[in-house]
Amino acid sequence: MRYMATYDLMETVRNTNQWLGATAEAMASYPVFALWPNPGMNWLAAWGEVTERAFHRMVVKPDWGIHSFTCEDGKDHLVNVRTEVSRPFGDLVHFEVAGRKPAPRRVLLVAPMSGHYATLLRSTVRSLLRDCEVFVTDWHNARDIPVSEGKFDVEDYTQYLVDFMRHLGPETHVIAVCQPAPLTLAATAYLAEEDPDAQPRSLTLIGGPIDPDATPTDVTDFGRRVTMGQLEGTMIQRVGFKYKGVGRLVYPGLLQLASFMSMNGDRHSKAFQDQIGRVMRGEASDHDAHNRFYDEYLAVMDMPAEFYLSTVERIFKNREIAKNEFVVNGKKVDIGKITTVAVKTVEGAKDDISAPGQCVAALDLCTGLPDSKKASHLEPEAGHYGIFAGKSWRNNIRPLVLDFIDANSGKAKPANKNAAA
Repeated sequence: MRYMATYDLMETVRNTNQWLGATAEAMASYPVFALWPNPGMNWLAAWGEVTERAFHRMVVKPDWGIHSFTCEDGKDHLVNVRTEVSRPFGDLVHFEVAGRKPAPRRVLLVAPMSGHYATLLRSTVRSLLRDCEVFVTDWHNARDIPVSEGKFDVEDYTQYLVDFMRHLGPETHVIAVCQPAPLTLAATAYLAEEDPDAQPRSLTLIGGPIDPDATPTDVTDFGRRVTMGQLEGTMIQRVGFKYKGVGRLVYPGLLQLASFMSMNGDRHSKAFQDQIGRVMRGEASDHDAHNRFYDEYLAVMDMPAEFYLSTVERIFKNREIAKNEFVVNGKKVDIGKITTVAVKTVEGAKDDISAPGQCVAALDLCTGLPDSKKASHLEPEAGHYGIFAGKSWRNNIRPLVLDFIDANSGKAKPANKNAAA
């Protein structure tokens, strides 16, 4: 119970601010105040609207928002998000385009479990749907998982990926974005030794910290500056009474969000001030640029404490992947056992989270893989998010990834439509 009160206190503060925003908007919108026009009341209503929305979004899982898709026949086809495999800590979901023949490329997109929901990859999924049959790892919010389901650490995460790959079969092409890149590499190596027939055709690692010490950043070097005891004492809390996971030890999403916001506090503050002004002038809309960004950015999820702590200790501090010393279920995973899965790395030259050099280190670890099955790409003007979303992804990286998939599909090349959906 030591940190349960702290968790509930954070939720109380969030709930209070949401209520204050809703109250301010409702009060300042009373018709009687229109008798004496006052800019102050207009500002109060706008502040209330922006504040209520912001604090409400912190506890809401965003919708994928991919409801239909225009196929080659020029018709809009419904997209059904169907659960392929359901597990306590995460599902494997399939974006099934109704009325379309299965696409020749079968892609597993491994989403991060790093504070935000898998919907952060919405634009990535949408851009791949045109050419691929897309499957995504949809991780669950730890606050909603009962304690009876047990722990979930980096080894469990890796085992989930192994099971998902086995389910999809050997014709799958895996794309891991950011945080899961090291564990996806480990899962592939695990299959290479334990179940070679279930290995994917190719593995693309995008902006992941395979070797955090290759080119340290403030983010990846964080683990060096604090002890595990400090992390556990300051970052870990127990889920409060409001959620199904009551009592579970987690790294709370609200605490993560506070860290995210503090990194660029001035920019976020100005963005919200500007949005209040737009609401006052009637220039804002439900899906304007500000709301589209912050509806996703503010939606955070709790991470299981053991996953967060083991990630810091084993991936960043001890560098078990970088040293090829990672262990799953008591068995050492040898990355050198990957001999047939083609591996490509993608990095952004302006990535300040996982800097160039950290991800490409994976190729040196694949000692059993011929050079003909290794590839790397450095995107000159892209930051961290640009390498899997935005113009850099759509115009430059996505076509290269599809070409890499085609070159290692073992089949005749399908038509490559380089324009994003």
